Amino acid sequence: MPPSDQELPLEKRLSENLKFFERVLGIGQSFDMVKREVTFGGHDMCLLYVNGFVKDDILDELLRNLSTLKREQLAIDTYDKLFKTYLPHIQVEKVDKTNKIVTSILSGQSCLLIDGYEAAFLIDARSYPGRSPSEPELERVVRGSRDGFVETMVQNCVLTRRRIRDPRLRMESMQIGARSKTDVCVAYLQDVADLSLVKEIKKRLQNIEVDGIPMSEKTVEEFIIQRNRFNPYPVVRYTERPDVAAIHLLEGHVLVYVDTSPSVMITPTTLFHHVQHAEEFRENPFVGMYVRWIRFAGILASMFLIPLWILFTLIHREWMPQQLEFLGPETVGAIPIILQFIFAEVGIDLMRMAAIHTPTPLATAMGLVAAVLIGDIAVKVGLFSPEVILYLAVSAVGTFATPSYELSMANKLSAMFFILAVGLFDWIGLVVAIGFWAILLLTTKSINRPYLWPLVPFNPKAFLDIVVRAPMRNKKTRPSIVHPQDRDRMPN
Repeated sequence: MPPSDQELPLEKRLSENLKFFERVLGIGQSFDMVKREVTFGGHDMCLLYVNGFVKDDILDELLRNLSTLKREQLAIDTYDKLFKTYLPHIQVEKVDKTNKIVTSILSGQSCLLIDGYEAAFLIDARSYPGRSPSEPELERVVRGSRDGFVETMVQNCVLTRRRIRDPRLRMESMQIGARSKTDVCVAYLQDVADLSLVKEIKKRLQNIEVDGIPMSEKTVEEFIIQRNRFNPYPVVRYTERPDVAAIHLLEGHVLVYVDTSPSVMITPTTLFHHVQHAEEFRENPFVGMYVRWIRFAGILASMFLIPLWILFTLIHREWMPQQLEFLGPETVGAIPIILQFIFAEVGIDLMRMAAIHTPTPLATAMGLVAAVLIGDIAVKVGLFSPEVILYLAVSAVGTFATPSYELSMANKLSAMFFILAVGLFDWIGLVVAIGFWAILLLTTKSINRPYLWPLVPFNPKAFLDIVVRAPMRNKKTRPSIVHPQDRDRMPN
């Protein structure tokens, strides 16, 4: 067990305590570990903190107040007088265990040690480096709030509480990682969420045994979600929008916040949670329904358009309706059609990754290279058929229209599986592949909840609410998938 994890009491002598903390924290070796020894009111004290984590003006003010103390002011009940009178800061905590002090200092707090006392003060004057809230890149809306979660967990919790001013909103904190000690928060509405679900999620979080979670929420997900590692479909939803997080809390979901991550994990979720977007609820209900249907069409096209095109235009052209006989390539090209689609799909992903790693001033040039020098020339030299590029572009647009990035990547892998199946085994291969895909979704669970709800098991009212974007005044009950304690959203 590392020295910082041993629950050792503080010594009475300041010199002994300093020897311990100098050894454990590397004071004198790490340039950012600061030890400030002072004498106030006839008592030797020492302030320990990490440079860059603290607000200098707060510590300056505290030290200035302490420097005015006379010996007689601290002659009796020194420790209690400091706590109640002479440390004028909101967040001051008494502590007498070394492991608590070490963890708190590394988390950004300051520790004031006093000679002659087996206890110290933790002063929370943290100032984490971070950015101000801005609109998330992946969840943009035409109308709506422009604030988004950031990398500081406390700030993310505040953004959520700003939207839900309910005293029953619980945000329970814990630390994960033997070395990283990353702050993790479980948020839920006490009288709405299923408390057995809350207990299960907290139990899974507490059972995580790892040295650290530098990849934050994704690492946490892989520990708490028990499923087939080869299943690409996401069973939790991520959001960087406080309004989306608040909506799910009100529905009865349980949220997991991880410090250093701008994404909040929503549990449990179904497949249909990943195909809805905040934009639909910022528009007129009828317009929102239209937007939703267009999105559904794009998602279906990204998965099934290319396999069906291959089946009807290349393998069984006799099945093609007479009105659509104009479809189909006049020339196949130098590469078989199936390989053209596979190569092109991989090429799109390669260009997407290149765009992510390309500096913004060079992104336009990279796009021209991809579109003109690669796509256009590949068609002209006969490597690819023009229709392949057309349908691949439609499929790619459907992928980009999918609100959940994780779902879009899972759908892309499924589409490539369908393409290979129909190319190798005709229509039978496509039917079998779709059957395997359906079984995969049917057997997937999200924290013991069915992934295809409300389709399987079928809930007509909830399914209609997915197909048709109903006005908010008609959403009188919470979804039963989360087993809410209070189902009524509009009490009389």
